[in-house]
Amino acid sequence: MSFGKRTLGLATVAAVSLTLSLAQSPQRSTAQAMRANFVGVNARILTMAKDFPADKYNFRLKPEMRSYGEVIVHVASGLVFAAKAGRGEKVNWDELNPKDYPNKAAAAALMEKSIADANATLKGVSDAALDKSIEPWIDVMEHSAEHYGLLVAYYRANGIVPPESRPKEPKK
Repeated sequence: MSFGKRTLGLATVAAVSLTLSLAQSPQRSTAQAMRANFVGVNARILTMAKDFPADKYNFRLKPEMRSYGEVIVHVASGLVFAAKAGRGEKVNWDELNPKDYPNKAAAAALMEKSIADANATLKGVSDAALDKSIEPWIDVMEHSAEHYGLLVAYYRANGIVPPESRPKEPKK
């Protein structure tokens, strides 16, 4: 068999295999994808809130930037907004005051509570409603993802490997 025919044969087998595997796993709906991504990015941030050293919560990449702890509180502000808007409350984005959450324990507890509230609200939104409109969830998810990237920079600037970049234990 020539190289070209063998390559074409392998490509055909790969394409058929891919098609069969996609046919076996149904596509997620907009609602399922929205929930999974929203929960996922905020879970990663919660892990970071709990993982980052307490003595570095006041660290700033530059003097004019938010401290690590202030970024955590800022992200929580978005989650509070999402939960209220998702329940149909008339709401503005009201920034929580970082001075009310002066340390790691307080900021991480705020993040955990705001995530739980937002996730509970999102879970209560029907699939049909999310298929029609993914607001405010998409905006807040994008906001969280943006700040997730910023938090990675805080880790790297302190010589710390972010949780998602650490080696994983093999599954048994």
